[in-house]
Amino acid sequence: MEVELFVKRESDLIFIVDDVEINRLILREILENDYNIIEAASGTEALKILFEDKVTPAAVLLDIIMPGVDGFQVLEQMKRNDSTKKIPVLFITASNSDEYESRGLKAGASDYITKPFNHDVVRARVDNHLSLTRYQHELEQIVEIKTKEATRAYDHTLEILASIIEFRSLESGSHVRRTVLFTEIIIWKMLQIEKYKSKLTEEHIQSLRTAAALHDIGKIGISDGILLKPSKLTAEEFAVMKTHTTIGSEIIDHVAATLQNSNLHLKYAKEICHFHHERWDGAGYPFGLKGEAIPLSARIVAIVDVYDALVNPRCYKPIYSHEESMKIIKNGRGTQFDPNLVDIVLDPEISDMFCNIQDFNADTEFITVS
Repeated sequence: MEVELFVKRESDLIFIVDDVEINRLILREILENDYNIIEAASGTEALKILFEDKVTPAAVLLDIIMPGVDGFQVLEQMKRNDSTKKIPVLFITASNSDEYESRGLKAGASDYITKPFNHDVVRARVDNHLSLTRYQHELEQIVEIKTKEATRAYDHTLEILASIIEFRSLESGSHVRRTVLFTEIIIWKMLQIEKYKSKLTEEHIQSLRTAAALHDIGKIGISDGILLKPSKLTAEEFAVMKTHTTIGSEIIDHVAATLQNSNLHLKYAKEICHFHHERWDGAGYPFGLKGEAIPLSARIVAIVDVYDALVNPRCYKPIYSHEESMKIIKNGRGTQFDPNLVDIVLDPEISDMFCNIQDFNADTEFITVS
């Protein structure tokens, strides 16, 4: 495929760094008809312009041998910084040393131009590197868009699968949607708390959101006689029902093995499926894990799953109001639920958001078995 060169734009900024004024003047004359030019007479000045003045040029023409901070040191600093590491750097020097050229290219320089400057060579190399940079940037944007589209499709597929499980158990499919929304609200609040900031990135948030929808996928392995029973389960039936946690975990393992991929979505999905019925005090199932031994993802979903079950109709229980449900959550602080997460849910702002979502998405109808 032939790469088409981009049309030069006046907004392209070339940064010339050389301690010899005549060299800067020559390069300016070669390039100023097509580019905006800024200059620095030393490595120290160049670093100030890049990092203190926060100037982001399209390319840097950088002298190697300068007093004080040399070109290699400037390049090293640029490569360490996210805002400058992708800027193409073309070393300029009077030295024909192969050692310098090799060292510069290994350090991340894009090209190497020797003095005295050839007008056509300088123009061609600058034009080519800027065209390549723009082309790479456009490709990155395309890849990012396509990745987001694929992720959305993947997430929607998982949510549809989760909804099928909810309908089979005669619960409204909106339970899945609400579980996802409640989980997002808790995570949003956690991002404002220092303790959790370092643990939650944008990737973690999206993966937790998707994984929360799959919390009861293991119910597909529970027989209809137990799953759809309109009255209280016997001890033996409840023991079978509890296996939906391990069944869900096994399903996620199978998905990961089939896809030959164990991404963050699936990691969280496995944690949530397996452990969202564990209790903070160790009295939960399937393993009786206690406190922070329970994965954070499962501790979050444990609260939102119980809250949604309380405020919506089920064949085995009455509907509780938002206020009654919050009291039950509060009473489970430090026993059933992570106390820190309970405090988040009880925060008036978060509690109101839960209530608003519940009112908007409330199950207006519930199917019972005749």
